[in-house]
Amino acid sequence: MTQQHPITPPPELVQQWRRSGPANAAVNNAYERHIATCAAQWGADQELEACCHLLTKQGFDFVEDLRAARRPKPPSLKEQALQALNDAVKMADDTPPEGICSDQANIIRRALEQLDD
Repeated sequence: MTQQHPITPPPELVQQWRRSGPANAAVNNAYERHIATCAAQWGADQELEACCHLLTKQGFDFVEDLRAARRPKPPSLKEQALQALNDAVKMADDTPPEGICSDQANIIRRALEQLDD
């Protein structure tokens, strides 16, 4: 009798990973890398959630901070646009007078800040 490791993906999930594999599966072991990456991410997520559950049961109040630190969300389009604007303004400051003038940058910044994330 074999024992299954506690972090073993269900067969349905493995099938989903197979179906979502790259079209160029024969090239450079892309299919195997895809499956391995999916499995590693899933296993890490399972481990993080198990740790968060245990910490919550023990009464620790930093679980959301841990989850946010270990699984950060990518910046929103708005955040990316603001960063790109800041970068453009900095480049313009380095190479005047052809860059974005500060009045134009402030108008764009105010408009971006009014958008929802």
